[in-house]
This record gives sequence, structure tokens and C-alpha cells, in this order.
Amino acid sequence: MTRPLRPALAALNVIGGVAVLASYAWGLSQPAIASGLWGHVPETLRGLYTVNMLLAALGYFPFSALLVLSADEGWLRVFVQPRTTLGLYALVLAGSALWLPLTSAMIASPSALVWLAVRVDLGLVAVGAVGILASVLRVARGRGGALAWLAVAGALPFVLQTAVLDAIVWPYYWFG
Repeated sequence: MTRPLRPALAALNVIGGVAVLASYAWGLSQPAIASGLWGHVPETLRGLYTVNMLLAALGYFPFSALLVLSADEGWLRVFVQPRTTLGLYALVLAGSALWLPLTSAMIASPSALVWLAVRVDLGLVAVGAVGILASVLRVARGRGGALAWLAVAGALPFVLQTAVLDAIVWPYYWFG
């Protein structure tokens, strides 16, 4: 008999989500960090970022709900390896929680090593997000229903945010 995946995936989302929110609360409460986060990202792109960040945050809930609810119904086990799903979420959540402390270190004391750590961190979050999107697409196709397609719609801005805007665009502009 296999161990239930739903409690582990739900717990990972709660613990990881708290870690991400705590890192953001810590980082944004410090004026020097908050003011340096954008680097030299043009004002014209910041509006896109802001809107997409909101969509990505809102989209996280339906795609995570789909995967958590599908975990022990068999859908997730049929289409995706359960440990793979846990690993993808761990990449996204741990990397997201580490981004602000790493960027804070880069703002306080810039170095090639810290910048490399920031880039690797963002790259791992992107890999995790793309993997989660693949899982969502597989489960949605097999399961169907409103939640499945809402999950797909929610995963798209999340991947745009993590794999494109955060991992590629932001680092490109950060130094100016």
C-alpha cells in the first residue's frame, strides 16, 4: 500500500508558503532591501510585473488545489510520480523563500558568488514551476472539470512570473 500523498503535499504547501511569506515580510520591512529589489528594471515593465505577480499568486491556489485534491484520487499517481510532485513544490517554495535573503545579501555586499546563488535559485524555481505546469496539464487533461481548467489558467501566469520574468527578465535588467 502506498502512503497518502495528499497530507504531505498539503503540509509542504503550508510550511513552504509560510516560509515564503515570512521571507517577504522580513525583506520588505527593511527599506534598503525594498528599495533595491527592482535594480534597474524599467518603470515600463514594473506594471506588467505587478499585475502578473497578482495573477501568479492567485493562480497558485487553483493549481495547487487540483494537485492536492487529485493526489490520492489516483489522477496524480497515474500521470506524475508523487515524489516528483513533492520535489517540484520543494524547489519552488524553498527557492522562493531564499530569493529575498539572497537578493538582500547582493544589495548589501555585491559579489559574483552571491549573484550566482541568486541566479541558480531563480533557475531552480523556474524548473520547479515548469514541472508543476506539466503536472497540472497532465492531471487536468485526465481529470477534466472546472477546477482542472482553472488550474491550468492559474499555472500559466505563475510560470510566466517564475520562468520568464523572474529568472530571465529581472536578472537581465537588475544591474542596468
